[in-house]
Formats: sequence, C-alpha cells, structure tokens
Amino acid sequence: MKAYFDPFESRLCRNIRNELSVSLMKAIHNGDIGSSYTVAEKYMSEGIEPFINNYINNRIMRYKAIVTQIQTANIQIHETYIIALFLWDQELFFEVHEWLEIKWRNSQGTEKIILQALIRAAGTYMHLECDRHMGAKKMASKAVETLIRYKESIPVFNVESLIAKLKALDPVPPKFGATRLLAKNDQ
Repeated sequence: MKAYFDPFESRLCRNIRNELSVSLMKAIHNGDIGSSYTVAEKYMSEGIEPFINNYINNRIMRYKAIVTQIQTANIQIHETYIIALFLWDQELFFEVHEWLEIKWRNSQGTEKIILQALIRAAGTYMHLECDRHMGAKKMASKAVETLIRYKESIPVFNVESLIAKLKALDPVPPKFGATRLLAKNDQ
C-alpha cells in the first residue's frame, strides 16, 4: 500500500472515501454528522495506517464545518449549487461530485450538461490530488469545453476563474467565496 491516501489504487481508501461521502450527504440532509462519526469509528478501530487516520480526521473536521456553514447561513437542501460551492471551498471534491450527481440524475437539458461539467471539474481535482495528471487533463478538457459554452447559465461559481484554473491544470483549486455568501446572509 502507498504511504498516502489514494482511492484510485487502494480498495480500503476507496471504501473509506465512499462511505464517508455517503455519510456527509445524509448529514447535509439531516443537519447531523453522527453517521460520519459512525463511519470514522468503524475504520479507525481497525488499526489503520496513520495517513488513513489523518484523512478520516480531516474529513470529519471539514464535514463539521460544512454542516455548520449550511445551518448558519440557513441554506436549504434544494440550493444545490450553493451547497456545492461550500463543499468546493472546503476542497471536498469527491463530495462535490457526489452532491451534484444526486441532482444530475434527475436533471435534463442544459442543467444536466452544466452539472456534468461541474462534476468533471471536481473530478479533475480528485485526479490532481493523487498525481494522476493524464486523467486530470482529460477530465479538465471536457469540463472546460462545456463551462465555456454555458458559462452564462452557471449560478454561484466564478466560472471564468474555474476555466482558467482547469485550462492550466493548476493544482491549487479556485476558491469561490462560500464565506462571502455567509456574510451576505448575516446582513
């Protein structure tokens, strides 16, 4: 096993990532990350490698932040793009993918195409996190093509910044200002 968290190569890492992500989707819907703690405890009790332990602890910390932000800003579950923005700014790219895929499955037309582009953008950063540059390049190219075509129709995200970062395969993902949305809701 590699000495870093790689869900593309390790079934254990993939299972942990997937189960934690599912638990976050539940947490967003019910405002409680108890299910995430349950998943974390399941794997942490197995005597896992320190880098896996770090991944789990890091995810739990970010999940708490996401649920708190959503509650603080009084964001509703149907505000798909805003929640995706919060997830993105926490660099929870697999979770962005999972969150948007829920809406994508039931979408049609332009919205389905836009959601797929944002899922691919998140996928690009998932690949970059694991030094999978060929996969990232391929995914970014597909995302950019659609983002350019539909940029006027994409809510909340700074599409120009996203396009620039994806074109450059910049390993530092753009931040979209989820905290700015929180500040607006406080006014």
